[in-house]
Amino acid sequence: QINFVACQLFALLAAFWFRIYLSPSHASSAVRHAFATLFGIYFAVFCFGWYSIHLFVLVMMNYGIMNMASVPNIHRYSFVVAMGYLTLCHISRIYIFHYGILTTDFSGPLMIITQKITTLACQLHDGIGRQAEELTAEQNRLAVKSRPSLLEYLSYLLNFMSIIAGPCSNYKDYIAFIEGRHVHMKLLEVNWKQKGYDRLPDPSPTGAVVYKLCITLVSLILFLTLTKNFPMAYIIDNEFLDKTPFLSRLGYLYVVTQAAKPKYYFAWTLADAVNNAAGYGFSGVDERGTFRWDLLSNLNIWNIETATSFKMYIENWNIQTAAWLKRVCYDRAPWYPTALTFILSALWHGIYPGYYFTFLTGILITLAARAIRNNCRHYFLSSVPLKIAYDVVTWAVTQLAVCYTVAPFVMLAVEPTIKFYKSVYFHMHILCILVLLLLPVTPQTHSVRRAQNQAMLNSIKSK
Repeated sequence: QINFVACQLFALLAAFWFRIYLSPSHASSAVRHAFATLFGIYFAVFCFGWYSIHLFVLVMMNYGIMNMASVPNIHRYSFVVAMGYLTLCHISRIYIFHYGILTTDFSGPLMIITQKITTLACQLHDGIGRQAEELTAEQNRLAVKSRPSLLEYLSYLLNFMSIIAGPCSNYKDYIAFIEGRHVHMKLLEVNWKQKGYDRLPDPSPTGAVVYKLCITLVSLILFLTLTKNFPMAYIIDNEFLDKTPFLSRLGYLYVVTQAAKPKYYFAWTLADAVNNAAGYGFSGVDERGTFRWDLLSNLNIWNIETATSFKMYIENWNIQTAAWLKRVCYDRAPWYPTALTFILSALWHGIYPGYYFTFLTGILITLAARAIRNNCRHYFLSSVPLKIAYDVVTWAVTQLAVCYTVAPFVMLAVEPTIKFYKSVYFHMHILCILVLLLLPVTPQTHSVRRAQNQAMLNSIKSK
């Protein structure tokens, strides 16, 4: 953990230097690629020692696949090799760490690299292996039309801004950033003249970086003061279970879950700030004319804490991983996209049983929440008081549902997970099953959505 924080703080300083002294106007793309790659490799070796060899082996294996595999199979082979290697490393963690996290835990960077490898493979397949009319609008926008050079490939996967804690970004966005086209490309997507500018502006990330560093500092303080004082293990302590009523146990479950969040807020916000400090992460201009630097943001804390649906919560938590799952799995799954996406998410996280309890429970809760929303929400939109009451109730249920779902993710093992669910009478599982049995589920099918996307693209092309 000390190495992680030290590397990220040094990466922050290096990012400022990179933006000022190795800007596209001062250095060529090759120099920027080389610097970002060499520093990234150094950080990996510094943090993980010889374990970092796993990162480099996976990167080079998939570079070979990208250049030698047939075009129709690039994404398949890359996916199988990357996820297979990651899974083998996850299995080794069971024996190396014994349900613990040590300083030599290299799985975090390996998970990010797996995301990037599969993202690039799918987008390369879209660009050179499929026709434009077969793609969604987003797939068309992100499609990569030619295989990257070795330097571009290494820079994208191993750059110092994201090697330690991510996040995953799209290849075309990263190359545009290195070549100095990133900000202007995003500005041209909006009518910036209507935002009060008479010429193309040059936004600075300094304000966004300072703001995110403040969030990072507050998160660190909360982590040091709350997280260790409210351990998740206490909710299955025998004395606690014997003396605490059911509703009080649910309340404490919410407290310990809240206490577990600051470490994620700290790591992801600091990683976002590092990328912004280097000049990467600009996403455009909002409706008020404010420059936005949230292209790579991994969370929206306000939306998380005020979420009134399970869907809203997970869409604002680990945002870039959710985007990755959507692009490589949900949008490409021929059937059961929701279930397959949750299963891939569990496999990507690791093989600890607690992960599978969490994600399988998540499938059940997602389907039940969708059924309730489709069948009930419209009854509460007729007046403001009803809408407020609906939002309050759904907020409370959502927060408790999340706590119930993620507890096994923290506990990891089977025995504490079963003990926890027994202590709360499996109430959320039972309620979700009853909802699915009693309420009609009428979500739009994946094939219908795909047909609608295709019809929209054909309509645009005909115009």
